[in-house]
Amino acid sequence: MPSRYPAEVRKQVVELARAGTRVAQLAETFGMTQATIYSWLKQERIDRGEAPGLSTEGQMELAAAKRRIRQLETELAVSRKVNEVFLDQDLSPKASTR
Repeated sequence: MPSRYPAEVRKQVVELARAGTRVAQLAETFGMTQATIYSWLKQERIDRGEAPGLSTEGQMELAAAKRRIRQLETELAVSRKVNEVFLDQDLSPKASTR
């Protein structure tokens, strides 16, 4: 069972479920769990504004922001470590060349 299904499969399953096809039948036909389909249906309602929650677009933006924060935190840690090395060796990071 794949951990992520293609967007086309997800869209087709959601459309079939909204058209009235039983979730159990869809799960058996597509080889996925009913919980997966129910979560897709819930997210679809959120995306359409019918239910409260974070939209798919909002989730993607949040994930991108978290990735950027991790990257910046790593850069800051490296910068702090370099600064420590300079301070331990009594070197100025902007040493004079004169």
